[in-house]
Amino acid sequence: MDAYTPQLPDEDNLYEHHSFTVDKGQTPLRIDKYLMNFVENATRNKIQAAAKNGSIYVNDVPVKSNYKVKPFDAIRVRFAHPPFENLLVGEDIDIDVVYEDDDLLVVNKAAGMVVHPGHGNYSGTLINALIHRFDNLPNNSSERPGLVHRIDKDTSGLLVVAKTEEAMAHLSNQFANKTSEREYVAIVWGNVKEDEGTIEGNIGRHPKNRLQNTVFFDDEADKGKPAVTHYSVLERLGYVTLVSCKLETGRTHQIRVHMKHIGHTLFNDERYGGEKVLKGTTFTKYKQFVDNCFKVLPRQALHAKTLGFVHPTTGEFMRFDSDIPDDMQQCIEKWKTYSKHQELE
Repeated sequence: MDAYTPQLPDEDNLYEHHSFTVDKGQTPLRIDKYLMNFVENATRNKIQAAAKNGSIYVNDVPVKSNYKVKPFDAIRVRFAHPPFENLLVGEDIDIDVVYEDDDLLVVNKAAGMVVHPGHGNYSGTLINALIHRFDNLPNNSSERPGLVHRIDKDTSGLLVVAKTEEAMAHLSNQFANKTSEREYVAIVWGNVKEDEGTIEGNIGRHPKNRLQNTVFFDDEADKGKPAVTHYSVLERLGYVTLVSCKLETGRTHQIRVHMKHIGHTLFNDERYGGEKVLKGTTFTKYKQFVDNCFKVLPRQALHAKTLGFVHPTTGEFMRFDSDIPDDMQQCIEKWKTYSKHQELE
């Protein structure tokens, strides 16, 4: 494996540090359960070990795992885990490169691959694959080599990666100025009534579950960041709908949050409640059918299908399109068959 400018952490950085203030509307809840919702990849054992070691502080006082959090509590947590994201190591991982030249490459990321190292995911990421393959990739503003943008772990699809400082700056400006083209395909719960529409609303961290984001309403306009999603119906499949989503902005979980906001949570999106039967009948056979769909597609039904941008050197507008992956296509076919049977009955 290749090392990518490794930096040995100092003594204080041998831990994960988290700090936040409890929301004013929080009901009393054991701190170990509370932290499960607020720290990604934090297991009950990890939290209890931290409490036992005196590494969970509330209002600067160490607490045990059975402490019940209250509104406005100031929480600090220190987990004994080295920040491996600062020790990037190249790994020989196969990636699907659909285009490459001296300035950039376009990757069709598989579902399940994390884009960059972070808490709980320190290897096997797209960045580990990239730094094995390329020397001297430019860092973005977050010190992540090559990354112009990112997509979620369980979302499949297209990403552009910069190979030079000039390409990084040029491409990043396009994403910031909303001139890039990004189209996703999603399966969502329910029959989306309007053939097309636009969802606008600031997106920010959910006040009661830091693993989720949420839409803030007009009276909370100072919270979150502006986000705009344009959607159109591709096919109605009974209790689910196949939709196209085009992004003006690129907020974390944007499509997942916006579609839930209008009552159409992504199919099998566990983080946002889509892994439950949200629409349909109470018949046992139907529940079994949905479970079979979940098994075929064990992730949120979201694919970054189309990506367009101006090439930083040639000035040519380039557009790339990717096939819907097999797991998602199989799920679509199941719903097509089911909806046809429903029409005949």
